[in-house]
Amino acid sequence: MKTHRTLQIAALLFVILAFISTFSFAGQPGDGERKVVTKTQAVYPTLAKSMNIHGVVKLEALVLPNGMVKSVSVLGGHPLLTQSAVSAVERWKFEPASHESHELIQIEFDPQ
Repeated sequence: MKTHRTLQIAALLFVILAFISTFSFAGQPGDGERKVVTKTQAVYPTLAKSMNIHGVVKLEALVLPNGMVKSVSVLGGHPLLTQSAVSAVERWKFEPASHESHELIQIEFDPQ
């Protein structure tokens, strides 16, 4: 019975810590609010254009305090468009901040 009670307490502590960590990391000041200083346009891939593939690529960029992009993750979009969008955003520069931030970005590809 004592082991069962210990497991219940451990599970409860785990849930509480997970809940607290969600708030402490998700709401960092500046996340998603940094302005782009230098923006490179994504090149519309020739194959995608010829196949009339269009749409939005959703990305998340991890931006260093100095404004340089550290990494880019694809959150959604057509596979023929994602690499071009990632390559462009990797060259973007954001305004400096006191900490790293996660910036949500949408790149639209329109054949017109």
